[in-house]
Amino acid sequence: MRTVTLLLVSLAIASAAFAADTAPDSVYARAVADPARSEKDRTRDAREKPADVLALAGFAPGMKIADIFAGGGYYSELVSDVVGPGGSVLMLNNTAYQQFAREELKDRLKDGRLKNVKPMLVESCNLRLGEGDLDGALIVMSYHDLYHVDEQGGWAPINAGNFLDQIHAALKPGAVFLIVDHAATGGTGKDAAQDLHRIDEAFAKRDIESHGFRLEKTWDGLRNSADEHSKMVFDPSIRGKTDRFVHVYRRI
Repeated sequence: MRTVTLLLVSLAIASAAFAADTAPDSVYARAVADPARSEKDRTRDAREKPADVLALAGFAPGMKIADIFAGGGYYSELVSDVVGPGGSVLMLNNTAYQQFAREELKDRLKDGRLKNVKPMLVESCNLRLGEGDLDGALIVMSYHDLYHVDEQGGWAPINAGNFLDQIHAALKPGAVFLIVDHAATGGTGKDAAQDLHRIDEAFAKRDIESHGFRLEKTWDGLRNSADEHSKMVFDPSIRGKTDRFVHVYRRI
């Protein structure tokens, strides 16, 4: 039985890799160049390099992807274009993110313009992602919030282990899990998440891999060596220019 299970997992990983390899770069470039996108999003593209990030993840037409803590849905719209009408995007926000991004979400979703995107209001204890149904998931600049607490501001403590376990259960074997986040000083673990909204990259790798994922590849395209990791990410002197790590994990 164990041999059969391992074989099925290996086949699923190979299938996911094949899907990534067969998604041409033009799919990502086309998504970024879509004239229906807002000017605000186009301005953001210069610092996010989304075509490169999505190509690294290998999201492809026909896939079902969850954008978790999606905020205003910048990446949800891009992934929507990549997966096309044969695919779908679950755009998840909890109450705090939903309130923060309310106006941006209203503009992005008006008149049903993203037909394959399903907005979902969830809480961390029940992400409502189902089981073994997703081809991929992403958390962009929000993973650190699993370790941030601000109950007065409406951000209650999150059981990070349970949160990651839910994502693992929802992904198909071999599916992709993309993480982009603000880097903290090495060796600080999760501590910088509270005041700086950053996370130690090595801690992130250990944490995520301890919940059934394997780090497959990284990308340095969003690195900034001038960021000393000492300032809160919303500080005007560093906002939009933080040193960020990009990780692609596989569900095992």
